[in-house]
Amino acid sequence: MADVIDYKIYGDDMQIVEIELDPSEGVRAEAGAMMYMEDDIMMQTSTDGGAFKGFKRMLTGESFFITTFYNAGASKQHVAFSAPYPGKIIPLDLSRLGGNFLCQKDSFLCAASGVDIEIAFTRKLGAGFFGGEGFILQRLVGDGLAFVHSGGTIIQKNLLPGETLRVDTGCLVAFSPSVDYDIESVRGFKNALFGGEGLFLAKLTGPGIVFLQSLPLARLSDRLTSAGARHRDQQSGVAGLGGGILGGLFGGDNKF
Repeated sequence: MADVIDYKIYGDDMQIVEIELDPSEGVRAEAGAMMYMEDDIMMQTSTDGGAFKGFKRMLTGESFFITTFYNAGASKQHVAFSAPYPGKIIPLDLSRLGGNFLCQKDSFLCAASGVDIEIAFTRKLGAGFFGGEGFILQRLVGDGLAFVHSGGTIIQKNLLPGETLRVDTGCLVAFSPSVDYDIESVRGFKNALFGGEGLFLAKLTGPGIVFLQSLPLARLSDRLTSAGARHRDQQSGVAGLGGGILGGLFGGDNKF
């Protein structure tokens, strides 16, 4: 039975979630996610079930260790966690979502004590090879609140039985276990080579809930890397031009 916790989400593009804990209540979080905590909040860092569970968490992109923050005082206390990059925090009430939910790796932020973070595998070979995140997903299991983070704006889709949605593989954040997840190739030779959307799309078939993100971390990283490379090229060009001018001014053929 997971602890029943209250929370508030602050901010817009760089959000934090503040958790309110009654005495003896706790919340589990990815190592390094804590932003602040009040006096009576105590930390306990462990592998949460031994080295094997720690290694399984590492496969999903999380830390080997997980930290539990619990209220050791006699009154309500608060602890807050921040998302690691610009985007939104999604609260998931697992008691209303059938007791478990699937997420892309690296998306877990924190959860009420009693919620387990397990490893899950895509059910189809093609989805594993071309799904953008490999075979491995995170499965959040329990009856309490869990929080995942994502990049950019969040869209929730409620798919009806048999309803299909095709999305960029990196834009998929989390989805119900009832949603069928598969991969299909982009149609059309020119679309595949020059469309800029990659060679594969995720095919999601309802029923179930799907959360999508507008700015995957990989896309943000690519844009920043590209911008950095252009800046370096421009700086090199300016330096080369400056060197040429100085060389012309002070070269051996010039006389003053």
